[in-house]
Amino acid sequence: MADFNGLEHIVREDESLAPYGWLRTGGVAKYFAEPTTEEELAALVGLCRNQNVPIKLLGGGSNLLIASEQVEAMVIHLSAAAFTDISVEGNQISAKGGAKLVQLLSTAAREGLSGLESLAGIPGTVAGALKTNAGTHNDDIGQWTKSVKVLTRDGEIAVREGAELRFSYRESSLNELVILEGTFELRAMDSIEVTKRTQTQWILTKGQQPRGVAGTICMFRDHGGVTAESLIESAGLKGAATGAASLNEFCPNFLVLNEGGSVENAVALLNHVQAEVAASTGIELVRQVEVW
Repeated sequence: MADFNGLEHIVREDESLAPYGWLRTGGVAKYFAEPTTEEELAALVGLCRNQNVPIKLLGGGSNLLIASEQVEAMVIHLSAAAFTDISVEGNQISAKGGAKLVQLLSTAAREGLSGLESLAGIPGTVAGALKTNAGTHNDDIGQWTKSVKVLTRDGEIAVREGAELRFSYRESSLNELVILEGTFELRAMDSIEVTKRTQTQWILTKGQQPRGVAGTICMFRDHGGVTAESLIESAGLKGAATGAASLNEFCPNFLVLNEGGSVENAVALLNHVQAEVAASTGIELVRQVEVW
């Protein structure tokens, strides 16, 4: 058993992960921690590294399927204020990695800073958005990112900026252990106008997602200029189901875990859709959902 001497107050064993994922199902974490400061986080990472304990970062859970009965790792959940704060200085907003995107957007609108409106309606955290370069086909978070503070896999805190930051469609060069904070350089604009733009984008984004359905998760990224939804439909998979897991009737790129469904049903359907689209279209869909 690993020794987390000095950090017993933030480490728990056999923690159920079901409450942390959008599908509200899954196994337990062998170790689970919620650090309260960056110093505690760095110390925890060091102890895990020295004892060969794998580390998994748990964000908002919007793109996570927990298939294992026990996740043999230290699962770190960055929910404390030290990892969720947002601050504004001039036309720059700095947001901790654990902050919700919706909080970042509401702050930008209130302060009259424009640029991030394309993120409206996208679930998750700032860290997740930076890692996957979230946005629309015409705009993304990377375009507005000035610098990113990270914790490396060696346990060192560093700042990435300039040529160290590369963003492409739904990808970034940020492959660090933890994204601690992002700083965004935005445009000054009337706060009412920014709010209107954010609300308009929110309506557009939500219109492409299932409405009023609990237990849903988006499965795949769009493939270049072709949507994952259209590829799934062209493979004849609309309405497909495995056990109590099914594809949403109106948005087939969303998996729905119905009452009585299991995570095994969800993973089986995810694999089935990926294989059938590849066989039918020759395109290997890239998963947006992460499976533990």
